[in-house]
Amino acid sequence: MDKIILGRYLPGDSIIYRLDPRGKFLLTFYFVGIVFLANNVASYAFLLAFVLFAVYLSKINFGFFIKGLQPIFWLILFTVALQLFFTPSNHPIWHWGFLTFSKEGMVIAAYIFIRFVLIIFISTLLTLTTTPIEISDSIESILKPLKKINFPVTQVALMLSIALRFVPLLVDETTKIMDAQRARGVDFGEGGLIKRIKSFVPILIPLFVSSFSIAYDLAIAMESRGYKDGEGRSKYRVLNWSKRDNFMILFMTVLTIILLFLRSY
Repeated sequence: MDKIILGRYLPGDSIIYRLDPRGKFLLTFYFVGIVFLANNVASYAFLLAFVLFAVYLSKINFGFFIKGLQPIFWLILFTVALQLFFTPSNHPIWHWGFLTFSKEGMVIAAYIFIRFVLIIFISTLLTLTTTPIEISDSIESILKPLKKINFPVTQVALMLSIALRFVPLLVDETTKIMDAQRARGVDFGEGGLIKRIKSFVPILIPLFVSSFSIAYDLAIAMESRGYKDGEGRSKYRVLNWSKRDNFMILFMTVLTIILLFLRSY
């Protein structure tokens, strides 16, 4: 459980950390979109090189990203297996019943695997180098034009920020509960699959109680500080768009052009 890195922030100082959170947020979602434009070895290799270079610029230990993949390893493996054995082919290498193993399936499975890695790495890079407060402020700033149609921008940004902050908090709480259960003799890895699933049921009740307690304490803290809806409140941290952010937009534009060229190559 402690290997889940979604929503966690690592203090640091690099060019990725110093980028405006609004730019990082938009460019991350933009990159997730253009990942689906890749359709051959050259385009996927180019995107993979870009992500690895971004991870290098962040000065974050690469092993941290590898460990972060472990919680969803089985989901990735299941998706890759579906593509590997269920891709239709006119020239299969091996065929048995509805299962087909072919060169086309191997290629598509490899592309799916790389796509998973790219999306997870780039989204993890965003949360590791951007605090939840900065993400909340960036979402509020991006959605600000929607206030003209009475869209609750401040409330939505607050909900997303709290949800993102609660992910690592609940993971840590789950780890504490599991450690307490192990100290009382519970073995979560004993028996078959059904027995293992049943062994996790006693975790749910204390986790729900703890979650409601944390939410109640948060509500009391916000009310005691006079929080309403955020309107008219000043901000301790002011977002500043700089030249390096303009350079990143230009860089992503060039990356898109190169990707389109490799796609048609």
